[in-house]
Amino acid sequence: MTIIIFVIVLAVLIFVHELGHFLAARACGVRVDKFKIGFGPKIFAWKNGETEYGVNAVPFGGYVKIFGEDPNAESTEGPDSKRSFVNKPRWQQAIVLFAGVFFNFLFAWLLYSVIFTAGTTVATDGFEKYADRFGDQRIMITYLEPGSPAERAGLEVRDTIQNIGGNEAVSGSEAPLKIETVQEVINSSGANPVELEYLRNGDPNTTEIIPAQGIVENKYAIGIAMQNTANLKLPVFMAIYEGAHYTVVLTKETAIALYGFVANIFKGQADFSDVAGPIGIVGIVGNAAELGFTYLLMIMAIISINLGIINLIPFPALDGGRILFVAIEGVVRRRIPVKFFNIVNTVGFALLMALMVAVTYKDVLKLVK
Repeated sequence: MTIIIFVIVLAVLIFVHELGHFLAARACGVRVDKFKIGFGPKIFAWKNGETEYGVNAVPFGGYVKIFGEDPNAESTEGPDSKRSFVNKPRWQQAIVLFAGVFFNFLFAWLLYSVIFTAGTTVATDGFEKYADRFGDQRIMITYLEPGSPAERAGLEVRDTIQNIGGNEAVSGSEAPLKIETVQEVINSSGANPVELEYLRNGDPNTTEIIPAQGIVENKYAIGIAMQNTANLKLPVFMAIYEGAHYTVVLTKETAIALYGFVANIFKGQADFSDVAGPIGIVGIVGNAAELGFTYLLMIMAIISINLGIINLIPFPALDGGRILFVAIEGVVRRRIPVKFFNIVNTVGFALLMALMVAVTYKDVLKLVK
């Protein structure tokens, strides 16, 4: 089931990206020969007008075959060369190339707007302006230190802490339990067992944990990270605004992280364990689906943003690389030789596949471990 969900998610994201290229090409009068989801053997296909649509057997990809995007004699000088991508004004070429990335960001915005309209769990620290709309405020465990007292006691990520130390003043207070209170009770208990009440999937549980030193400097701790969370549901127009804001923020943070990773590749310091390939994404999508449909939409939005940013990198075979070629042609006022263009893109594609193999290898090692 996880694999099926992953294939559906991937197919939707690929469709959205390629739909951007397709619609922009048609709007600019460029001939589109094929619009396919997947690679390899054909499962089914049909033709509508001059474009062949279809689904292929290997779901890890998709493409729009735009006439003249990979220049040859027919597209540059043939009978239909006026409708060739390569013969269109460079500003139109740039629009067609950028449209796929734009649709990735647009789709993420749409997903986040739907999420905020339907309601979701948020970190209260980032949404203070909607404090009057918060529901079910709680402290959620967001991280467990491997081998920590908390892990040995059976706590899990997403458990919500209800009470600590059997403190009636804490449990009976009308004010929400605070993270600082939890930390103070744990530290003050020293090496003595502390009782912790928590909810898991709505069910109450109680456990005893013996705090330890060395996890946090000069304090007793149990090895968890906590976050103040609440349920948030917004009216449609507010959800659309917040969806746009959230998309911009995540796009900025993702771009900074990706820039750092790429820079470390050239320095020989890249940690591929920080990057997920297809196998890693399958696990991420599966975990999100188990948590609920809203979380699955969140992961789809994050992946869509990542696809958009990655495709903007000015590297051969990516949309960003092709946009760079168009910009260079605009500056030098002449077309880059077709043979050189095709060789560079082929080499770029090969390097991208090598990177994908390396990341997938790391995913497999994680899975085996």
